[in-house]
Amino acid sequence: MTYKEARVYLDHVSKYGSVLGLDTIRELLRELQDPQKDLNFIHIAGTNGKGSVLAYTSSVLSEAGYRTGRYISPTVVSYLEKIQVDQIPISEDTFARLTEQTMQAIDRMKAAGKSSPTVFEIETAIAFLYFKEQHCDFVVLECGMGGESDATNIIPSPVCAVFTAVSLDHLGILGNTPEEIARTKSGIIKPGCRVVSAPQDDEVLAVLKYQAARNGCPLHTVNAADIQILREDYLGQSISYQEYQDLPVSLPGTHQAVNATVALEVIAGLKQQGYSIPEDAIRRGFSGVRWFGRFTCLKREPLFFVDGAHNPAAARCLRETLERCFPGKRLILVMGVFKDKDYRNIAAIMAPLAASVHTVTLPDASRSLPGQTLALVMQEYCNENVPVQAEPSIDAAVRSALQEAGKHDVIVAFGSLSYLGAVAESVEHLFMQDL
Repeated sequence: MTYKEARVYLDHVSKYGSVLGLDTIRELLRELQDPQKDLNFIHIAGTNGKGSVLAYTSSVLSEAGYRTGRYISPTVVSYLEKIQVDQIPISEDTFARLTEQTMQAIDRMKAAGKSSPTVFEIETAIAFLYFKEQHCDFVVLECGMGGESDATNIIPSPVCAVFTAVSLDHLGILGNTPEEIARTKSGIIKPGCRVVSAPQDDEVLAVLKYQAARNGCPLHTVNAADIQILREDYLGQSISYQEYQDLPVSLPGTHQAVNATVALEVIAGLKQQGYSIPEDAIRRGFSGVRWFGRFTCLKREPLFFVDGAHNPAAARCLRETLERCFPGKRLILVMGVFKDKDYRNIAAIMAPLAASVHTVTLPDASRSLPGQTLALVMQEYCNENVPVQAEPSIDAAVRSALQEAGKHDVIVAFGSLSYLGAVAESVEHLFMQDL
C-alpha cells in the first residue's frame, strides 16, 4: 500500500461518520496485539487549550531526553502531523505500512461479523502501533471529542489525566451544560493516575473532584493567583509560577500562561514519580514551542495573525490578547466557522473590535456556515459604518484584507482551525507575487 492509497482508504471510511464508544476500537486493538498496553500516557481532555498543553508538555519531555509521542486532533497544516515522535511527523511510508496492517486486522473483524471501525478509531490504532514501534517513553494524547466514550480512552490508566478549561462546545453530543460536559470528559480519570486541571468554574471542578475521589486519584488544580505575567507581546511572554521564576513562554495571552502552568503541574507530578526533568529542559521546552493556529504571526508589516477561536471561550481569549497587545490599533478581521458552532456569540465578542470584516465559507462547505450568512450576523454586532464583506474565497479574503491594511494595522483570521492552513498558504502565495 502506498501513502496515497492509504489516504484514499481512510477518506472512504470517513464517509461513514463517527460513533462514540469503545467496543469497536477494543476489538481492533485486540487484533493488533494491544499496543496501547505497552505505553505510558498523559491523556488530555477539555474544551480549549488541549493542543497547547500537549505542545508544552511533550516539548519539555523531549528536551529532558524522553522519547515522546504526540497524538493531535484536528491537524491544521499537514495530515501527518497528527502522529509525531519528538515533534517529527510519521513518514508517508511508515503511515502506509501501518495503515495496511490495520486494514488487514479490520478485514479479519469483518469476516468474524464484527463492526467496522470509524476513521478516528483507525487513526488512533495506527498511532498506538507507531508509538510502540518507536519505543516511546511517553505518549501525550489529545482526546478527539469528549472523554469517556472517545476512542483514545481505550488506554489503560494514564500516568496523568489532564483537564484544560471546560466550557460549552459540541452541545447535544457531550451534554447541554458545563456540568454535563465535564461529566463526559471526566471519564478519562482512571484508578492510579494523577489528575491535573486548569482553573475551572465551580460546577466543573465539583465533577472533577468527585471523579478523582471516586477513583482514588490526587487532584491538582492550577492556582490562577500564583501566575504572574512579567512581560508580554505578540511574540510570547515571560511568567512566574510558584518556584519557577521568569519562565519564557513562546505563545502570548493569559490563557497561554494558564496552559503553560497546567503543563508545569503535569511535570511536577512526573518528577514526584521519580522522572528526571531539570529546569533547563522546562525552559528550553517552553521557549521552543511553535503551535500553528494559536495566535500565530504570519507576517509583520502589516501584522497578520491566525487563531483557532472557534467557540465563545476561545473568542474571549483572543479578544483579551488583542486588547492587551494592540490597544488602539486598527483591526481587520477575517472569519470562517462551522455551522454547528455558537457563531452568534463569537460574533458578539469579536465584532466590536473590528475596523472591517471579511467572512468566508470554509473548504468543507457541507459543515461550513455560509460566508454570506456569517456576514449578516457580524454586521449585527459591528460598530456603525464598519464594512462587512462576504468574500468568494479564502484567497479573496486574504487579498482584500492585505490590500486594505495600512502598515501599522493588524489582520486576524480566526474561527475554525480547518481553514487556517489555507489562509497561511494564501499569505505566502500573495507575497511571492507581491500582491
